[in-house]
Amino acid sequence: MNFDRNTIIGFGLLAVLFFFYFYYNNLQQGEHQKQLARQDSIANALKPKLDSATLRRDSLRADSQRHATSAGMFLSAAQGAEQLVTVENEVFKIVFTNKGGQPKYVELKKFKNALDSQHVRLAATDFNKISYAINTAANQSAQTGDLYFGNGRVESGPDGAQLVTFELKGGDSAASVNYITHQFIIHPNDYKIDFNINLSQPGSLLSQGTMNMVWQYDAAQQESDIEFEKQNTQIGFMENGNFDYHTIGRKDHINFEKSVNWIGIRQRFFNTFLVAKDNFTGGKISWTVPPDASKEVVKSTANMQLKVPAGNTATIPMSIFYGPADYNILKKYDNGFSKLVNLGQGMYAFVRPLNQYVIVPVFDFFKSIVSNFGLVIALLTLVIRLLISPLTYKSYLSGAKMKALRPEIATLKEKFGADQQAMSMEQMKLFREAGVNPLGGCIPALFQIPIFFALYSFFNASVDLRGADFLWASDLSAFDDPIKFGIHIPLLGSHLSLFTITATITSLLISIYSMSMSPDQSNPMMKYMPYIFPVFLLFIFNRLPSALTWYYTVSNLITLALQFVIQTYIIDHDKILARIQENRKKPKTKSKWQERLEQMQEQQKQMQDQRKKK
Repeated sequence: MNFDRNTIIGFGLLAVLFFFYFYYNNLQQGEHQKQLARQDSIANALKPKLDSATLRRDSLRADSQRHATSAGMFLSAAQGAEQLVTVENEVFKIVFTNKGGQPKYVELKKFKNALDSQHVRLAATDFNKISYAINTAANQSAQTGDLYFGNGRVESGPDGAQLVTFELKGGDSAASVNYITHQFIIHPNDYKIDFNINLSQPGSLLSQGTMNMVWQYDAAQQESDIEFEKQNTQIGFMENGNFDYHTIGRKDHINFEKSVNWIGIRQRFFNTFLVAKDNFTGGKISWTVPPDASKEVVKSTANMQLKVPAGNTATIPMSIFYGPADYNILKKYDNGFSKLVNLGQGMYAFVRPLNQYVIVPVFDFFKSIVSNFGLVIALLTLVIRLLISPLTYKSYLSGAKMKALRPEIATLKEKFGADQQAMSMEQMKLFREAGVNPLGGCIPALFQIPIFFALYSFFNASVDLRGADFLWASDLSAFDDPIKFGIHIPLLGSHLSLFTITATITSLLISIYSMSMSPDQSNPMMKYMPYIFPVFLLFIFNRLPSALTWYYTVSNLITLALQFVIQTYIIDHDKILARIQENRKKPKTKSKWQERLEQMQEQQKQMQDQRKKK
């Protein structure tokens, strides 16, 4: 085994892991989409073909009658006019509606939608609601989301907070009683709002002292590539003190058997969480993945249970988070929100500590002093390469030693010809006598695998890169596509990324340089593999965020510079050759592993000789 073979093994492992990751993700997403499409087709085929306007009119009439019938003592709240209340702080504008006494939509001031350049809006469709069932009369109940609350007043609170209050009264108009109050507390410069539900006579309003809450959430498309957005959308939750999550394309529901502190949806760069400060006692969340044409990423419905204490009054403390999937913001809440940010999940969870304690702090430091994120990534790359530079030096030193042994390896090839077993045994003896480690060139390549996957996770999840432009890339969180084909090319797509081209070309230059420093290869596959791998990158990287392909380009340029400097000015080839000769004079001791390896090779040689005789 020699230098370039081990380097190839490292790159090969990287390619296999990367191909497996995308293949598995796309397979799961595709199968789920096909299943949903089949279900929709069957459902549509079974529906009676009626006039849509007639169906809508009849549905609205039936809903109105049903609401009036079920409203009971809240009959006056069954009908009304929607009134909106708008409150703002430094980071968002939130619009409340008196229908259900709940948020109608949230507009994030610091983020723009990639589709129309308007501010990002969360929970902005009619599907979205927070509601729960209340008893309105004997054997009758209604959803608070269907009732019109009163007041909707805005008041000043402590520490600069703003209080929004909605009230639901019951009974006849002459002696109406305030049964339910929804109070929202909007804090300065904070994405999380407190939500307190105050109940009068909860024993009569709720059956068996349990509040059955319904939270419906529709995540509208925010990014230009909805397919990639769906692949990076997850349902997260904290159950019994343990965090867990599911990617939307792999399952369609979760049942909760234990207490749940919060449930949430991460829509790649934006999160929405519903928190029960006293915990949900159980429940279920289910979701569907709409077709891409609807411009919806996921529609979820959570049915959660809350235990309400007995008494004349009760308060259910909750909170709601509407904001970016920013690790630094979410970790301040210290309740597991930040775990939903993908800094390494699933089979790549081992890279999360690397992101948390190395990549994120270094990235944050550079972004505090440099405004251009392309330069921030370049500086981050430089720091990473400096950290692994001792391993890089050892790799090049190993390569130089292998180059010094080229003439002797060539002699062994001539001596043993096609007898690969004998050639391998003699080559191992040569390496041991010369004090050369044949694995020396493999270690840096293997060490860069976790770094690569850490950065892959980080660049996909970093909201800082969203909309950040650099050179020809208009958004470092998405692929750069200055070259558009107008047609879809299998494995490549409908565009060509320039940063992918630069990453491919610099990888090819590294391969050419490494092969020039390594012993000649007799195996055609090993000889041409270094040139084939960069071509694979063209198809792997073309749809990845340009931040990652830019990082890879910078890393390759640094590698080329280090190779030239170390091989030309630092490594003294004459001294290496003299040291090899000195090592040969020293007595050699074999490790148990070397002894076992030689025994295995000797046994294999004997078996080959026996087969030849037969």
